[in-house]
Amino acid sequence: MNNVVEIKNLTHYYGKRLIFENLSFNIREGSIFGLLGKNGTGKTTTINILNGFLRPKSGQCLMFGEDSYSLSPATKARVGFLIEGHVQYSFMTISQIEKYYAAFYPKWKKEAYYELMSKLSVAEGQKLSKMSCGQRSQVALGLILAQDPDLLILDDYSMGLDAGYRRLFIDYLTEYAKAENKTIFITSHIIQDLENFLDECIVLDYRSVLLTMPIKEFLATFKQFKFDSAHPHLTLEKDPVIKSFEMVKNKVSVYSFSNEEEVKNNLTAKNIAFTNFHQEPMSLEDAFIGLTGKY
Repeated sequence: MNNVVEIKNLTHYYGKRLIFENLSFNIREGSIFGLLGKNGTGKTTTINILNGFLRPKSGQCLMFGEDSYSLSPATKARVGFLIEGHVQYSFMTISQIEKYYAAFYPKWKKEAYYELMSKLSVAEGQKLSKMSCGQRSQVALGLILAQDPDLLILDDYSMGLDAGYRRLFIDYLTEYAKAENKTIFITSHIIQDLENFLDECIVLDYRSVLLTMPIKEFLATFKQFKFDSAHPHLTLEKDPVIKSFEMVKNKVSVYSFSNEEEVKNNLTAKNIAFTNFHQEPMSLEDAFIGLTGKY
């Protein structure tokens, strides 16, 4: 399967502040790829470099085999980009903005746009200025789908959306991507929405990469173990077995890619006594926090 996006040894600074160093990953054709990380880890920076808005300090980004800083018009036409904030011409109506955008795209498919509008139960004459943030986000998505891009880049689509609109956004996008064999590159602060949506993900930490892995493999191999400790001020350093640790009163949680026996042996070797040791199931959000830490 071909790679639609290739990120090769990307390093970027803002002034003297290192954002990331030697960042590398590929996005396969037809896959849904998530770029996850806390605020300030470089998610939007990566997308801006990929779109050619920023030139990295070093490294290279390729889209459809072309350098992202010098994309041809033909390649740019294959990319749909939803920027944070869902900016549109708010003085226009539903039908006016569709006609306006249609003039710029030879492959325009207005059916994709109006199908999504029908799910919102809004009239074609309704102005965007009179719509909620959630409705406007769906208008933005509909305009992108009508462009019929091969690659959709969605930067924090969930800003300002309630649970219902986030679910509508993801459900519709899932159906569309599978039916049309589209490639999607997405960032979001609402991790739980992505659990059944993503195929693969990369998790960024400050200045480094914590993980690049298929979602199902991540959830199957990353584990949370809990136990009770009699030590009131227990501390655990990160090591090849213990990836993260937290303690509330005498209740301890450790996160690891290792199995139960290996974690127990690790604790025993550190002279840490424990009782009521057991594995706790996790959602994607639980696993994300366990890997990155709460703070």
